[in-house]
Amino acid sequence: MKYTPVNKRKIINDPVHGFIKIPSTFIYDIIEHPAFQRLRRIKQLGLTSYVYPGATHSRFQHALGAAHLMGMAIQNIRLKGLKITEKEAEAATIAILLHDIGHGPFSHALEQSIIENFSHEDVSRLLMDKLNEEFKGKLDLALKIFSNKYHKKFLHQLVSSQLDMDRLDYLKRDSFYTGVSEGVIGSDRIIKMLNVVDDNLVVEAKGIYSIEDFLIARRLMFWQVYLHKTVLAAENLVARVLQRAKYVAGHDNNLFAVNGLKYFFKNNITRKNLYSKKEDIISNFVNLDDNDIITSTKVWINHPDKVLSILSDNLINRKLPKIIMQDQPFAKNVIDRKIKESIRTHNWNDEDIGYFIFTGSISNKAYSELDDKIKILYNTGETRDIVDASDIFNVSVLSKIVKKYFLCYPGSLL
Repeated sequence: MKYTPVNKRKIINDPVHGFIKIPSTFIYDIIEHPAFQRLRRIKQLGLTSYVYPGATHSRFQHALGAAHLMGMAIQNIRLKGLKITEKEAEAATIAILLHDIGHGPFSHALEQSIIENFSHEDVSRLLMDKLNEEFKGKLDLALKIFSNKYHKKFLHQLVSSQLDMDRLDYLKRDSFYTGVSEGVIGSDRIIKMLNVVDDNLVVEAKGIYSIEDFLIARRLMFWQVYLHKTVLAAENLVARVLQRAKYVAGHDNNLFAVNGLKYFFKNNITRKNLYSKKEDIISNFVNLDDNDIITSTKVWINHPDKVLSILSDNLINRKLPKIIMQDQPFAKNVIDRKIKESIRTHNWNDEDIGYFIFTGSISNKAYSELDDKIKILYNTGETRDIVDASDIFNVSVLSKIVKKYFLCYPGSLL
């Protein structure tokens, strides 16, 4: 049979950035790998579509978009006289392409429920190490850049910092798909204003207003989209569905679940045993996507466990818990009153009530002085922190942590 070579220099039409070119054959091979293709089946914003119906875009799209912006940033920095080799450019692109590969279905809810004390960042590193083994060490440099162990520190800042390609893509992309116009940022202009001074990423002074817009957009998107109270209610609901399913699986060996999900139900996976069980963890994790959780939840609606059945029905049919948010922790008597009302109305026992009435907190800040700072470069060669350079911001506003507390309870209670 005659071999027909595959064209690996594909062009992808992205609704946010336009045409995206796959820059190398090796990057094409990574994109085609099943571990990366799985990201097509992981929504970027989880259950945010319960509030913004258009928010059904995937982590696959976001990863490609971030890689595209990385290519633009590298090209721009080269034009300003800084040497970046083709090997470094490819490695930096791979690092940003794979930065989210460890996200699971409804990632944050998964991390709060059936996987203990480690995050998608931990899984990302496991998967990247595994891919590096499969590709015989060709990801060595990408891993160094990803882990900030390469001598050109600005390349890591393009992957992970307060002005990285991850944020520049997800703000613009999430704004596009949710329809929240406050998140629109001038990513192209910001990238054109990037430069490097003393091995650190800086923004030329002409771009200061674009940076101000970027920080405002990030703050607004967090409170209007990422931490929207109804989105929080939905995410906490899916976490409790999974918590209850894991509890039931400990008593019911016949509980329906796909093999990957069943593995995490039956095994106590923590950061302590993460590396000792990494082969099993990886093989089961990469088989999980949003469809597995939704399919399982639809089946659990008919399970004889009353708590699992009700929680599952609530999730599938969008019967979300009511949620109250305020600036101070909820008084014990307020929580106790909701508990008593729920026990009287639904006849829950003390062990089950926590699945339906619970409190928590969320926090956010637009800018952190503790992380890599956003530096503004002037014509004189001087650099200044954005909080000092901006005439509309001050450090107390940018660095202040805004914390809110929430109380969730059944919608049948007043």
